[in-house]
Amino acid sequence: MRVLVIGAGVAGASVAWSLTRRGAEVVVVDRLHDGAATLAGAGIVRASLGITEPGFVEAYAAAVRHYPEAIRDLGDASGRDVADEVGYRVVGGLWLSADDDALADVEARLRAFDAAQVGTVSRLDPAQAHDAFPAAAADLAAVHVTQAARVDGRRLRLALLAAARAHGAVVHDDDARLSPAGAAAELGSGERIDADHVVVAAGTWTPEVLAPRGVSVPITPQRGQISHLGLPGTDTSRWATATAIGSSHYLLAFDDSRVVVGATRERDAGTDYRVTAAGQAEVLREALAVAPGLADATLLETRVGFRPTSPDGVPIVGRVADDVTVVTGFGASGLTLGPYVGERVADDVLGLGPDDTPGPPRALAAFDPSRFTTGSR
Repeated sequence: MRVLVIGAGVAGASVAWSLTRRGAEVVVVDRLHDGAATLAGAGIVRASLGITEPGFVEAYAAAVRHYPEAIRDLGDASGRDVADEVGYRVVGGLWLSADDDALADVEARLRAFDAAQVGTVSRLDPAQAHDAFPAAAADLAAVHVTQAARVDGRRLRLALLAAARAHGAVVHDDDARLSPAGAAAELGSGERIDADHVVVAAGTWTPEVLAPRGVSVPITPQRGQISHLGLPGTDTSRWATATAIGSSHYLLAFDDSRVVVGATRERDAGTDYRVTAAGQAEVLREALAVAPGLADATLLETRVGFRPTSPDGVPIVGRVADDVTVVTGFGASGLTLGPYVGERVADDVLGLGPDDTPGPPRALAAFDPSRFTTGSR
């Protein structure tokens, strides 16, 4: 079976890799736009307290549980340990607060998760919390989970595409839009690519890719500004991921003395690819309120990404025609969901059932595009 994948962020690259592993002939087309979400995403992989929609909760949980297996499979295919290559490490996660009632509420909610998502849940006093994230304010205690990880989305995307190429995938650096009829796309170069099935994983730009086919999905870009800070000479490789209770902002660290802090959630900015004064101020204000130990860090860069969001906040994944599947609407969850959703979409496209249940129709049922799409299937 020949499958065309349009879009190669982590979601599209995961679909391509999963399809090639199953023996499909795969062609990938992607022109990375400024603001592609994968290129800006932080990369926290852990249980989410903010996702409460039925069906989305279960799919997100499955994605978190799947991550270690996804990294192992990618390493097995490449013949090397790719965890360091893609910046993947289980470092634990903190929810920080000076309010004991808030900590108790979060602890109770986390204990309701299965152990495969959160590992061991415990309370840390301020000294212990500071040990786990040494830049944290001295008065903040925390709830800690052992099963929380981080990953570098840019590097993971490249590793997934490299694995797909090694299994025969062909990758084009170009724009693409669906042809008005049939499983085909017209490239910016004028070339036409025909296939048996098309997967559109173009993030914020998915609607314009689908438009010639007369299919519509309601995706709105949400601008996120996220800053990278340098702490020269500091070993940040084992710092936990951290979030202040009551805030959507977060902090995480990588091996190169780098701490990532963010992010804004701007719904009315369109695809305005700028770091704004207000956005930068928000990111730094929120970060330093939780982690004053970062005050003397170097501001290395601020990245801008456009998260593809749906009206109900739930991803849009599934068939919009017999020969077209969409994979979009992940919001801030794309780096977590991508590898798992890639597996399930590949199963569905090829008519396979996964080894584990539930199967593809039930696993991603809450993401079905039919709740939004217009145009005939």
